[in-house]
Amino acid sequence: MTHRTLFALPLFALLTAAGQTGEVEVRVEKLRSGKGMVHLCLTANPAHFPDCARDPKAQKKSIAAKGASVVMLPGVSPGAYALSVFHDENGNTKLDTFLKIPKEGFGFSRNPVVRFGAPTFSQVRFEVGAGIARQTVRMQYLL
Repeated sequence: MTHRTLFALPLFALLTAAGQTGEVEVRVEKLRSGKGMVHLCLTANPAHFPDCARDPKAQKKSIAAKGASVVMLPGVSPGAYALSVFHDENGNTKLDTFLKIPKEGFGFSRNPVVRFGAPTFSQVRFEVGAGIARQTVRMQYLL
């Protein structure tokens, strides 16, 4: 083997690994009802968490609540992510609140205890690699 071949093999392996993507499997538990939609938002940017609507790189998915027990998010580049989920029972595409208290269900990756306000990115952060990263999100309802 020449020196060029010895150099090219590790470089090829590095480029191949960098091009791999993973998948996030989200298991949604404790939905209050089958009404409306479940909206998921996956972001790698802490500045866009928990509402990643303005994050151009975020992966968003909406699915009917009655079919939302397992949701797949394919084509996710390896890295650190945070996931937010909300149950839009009335179908208006926003999390309704009353005196800043959510009236609809919500949840996050790693299921942190939510007291006053959303958790931080670091509290819900999880890693995605080249395989399947699994997250179970237990919905919470305050009202």
